[in-house]
Amino acid sequence: MKVGILAVQGAFAEHEQMLNKLGIDFIELRQKSDTLKAYDALILPGGESTVQGKLIKDLDMFDNLKAQISNGMPVMGTCAGLILLADKISNDDRTHLQTMPITVKRNSYGRQLGSFHVEHEYGSLGKIPMTFIRAPHIEACAKDVEILAKIDERIVAARFKNQLALSFHPELDNDTRIFEDFIKLI
Repeated sequence: MKVGILAVQGAFAEHEQMLNKLGIDFIELRQKSDTLKAYDALILPGGESTVQGKLIKDLDMFDNLKAQISNGMPVMGTCAGLILLADKISNDDRTHLQTMPITVKRNSYGRQLGSFHVEHEYGSLGKIPMTFIRAPHIEACAKDVEILAKIDERIVAARFKNQLALSFHPELDNDTRIFEDFIKLI
């Protein structure tokens, strides 16, 4: 099993460390030729969604990534990665991959100073640590999207078929349960 990690910008190294803890092989996706290599799942890390969206187009990775996700490859998008997956962004005219039927609000918790950490219920995993940094949240989702976690009535984690979208950064905490749950999608 091998996971492709988008490595054009953002917190990809932290995701690599988590996969290393679990003994999971990975490949960094830095250019179009990387998206043509064999891997079984995809991680879209946190970072700056506008920059990542621009780079995957400029580097000609966009079509391959979108096709892989649309064809059922498991994907986990964290923070900026969630924004890349969203069908709509309520406070931005730009959209990116548009593979998940959700509407997202960027920076919904404010700027860097609005960052915070909590332990909160998540799906069937119980309480898990959640680190939010300039985080988005899901404002609306289609009926067939499973809501996994809410903080103060804001949706912060959801699953749609092969896609897992998180407002927070599980790669910044020592708890590997979300990664283990994601690996089960493969």
